[in-house]
Amino acid sequence: MFQGASSLSLDAKGRLSVPTRHRDVLSATAAGQLTITRHPHGCLMLFPRVEWEKFRERVAALPMTAQWWKRILLGNAMDVEMDGTGRVLVSPELRSAAHISKEVMLLGMGTHFELWDKSTYDTQEAQAMQGEMPDVFRDFSF
Repeated sequence: MFQGASSLSLDAKGRLSVPTRHRDVLSATAAGQLTITRHPHGCLMLFPRVEWEKFRERVAALPMTAQWWKRILLGNAMDVEMDGTGRVLVSPELRSAAHISKEVMLLGMGTHFELWDKSTYDTQEAQAMQGEMPDVFRDFSF
C-alpha cells in the first residue's frame, strides 16, 4: 500500500524521480513497470502495472454510457518503466492534460499514486479543508 506525500520536481525532459521509499517496492512488485493515465479530478494516476491491469478491466467493463470516460482513462494511458535511477518519463500529452510543468506533488493512494501540479493541489486542498466534511465522515472517529 502506497501512502504519503512527496513534493518533487520534474527534470527538463519531464522525468519524475520516484521517491526511494516507493522505488524498491515498485521494482520488486512490478519490475519497475508502471502505467500513467488521467484522473477525472485533473491530476494523473500512476499504477504499478499489475494494479493497472485490474483497474483497466473494471473501466473496460463499464457500459456505453461511460464511453467518454473510458476514452479519457484508457485512451490516455501510457506504459512506462523506471530507469536505473528510479525515474519515469511523464509524456508531454499527460503533463499538458494535468497542467504539470515542474513542481509536483506525488500522493500515495493505496494501490496507486496521484501526481498533481503542486499549485493546483495546494489550491484544491485548501478549498477542501475550508468546506464541510462529506457525510461519509459523519460517524468516523479521528
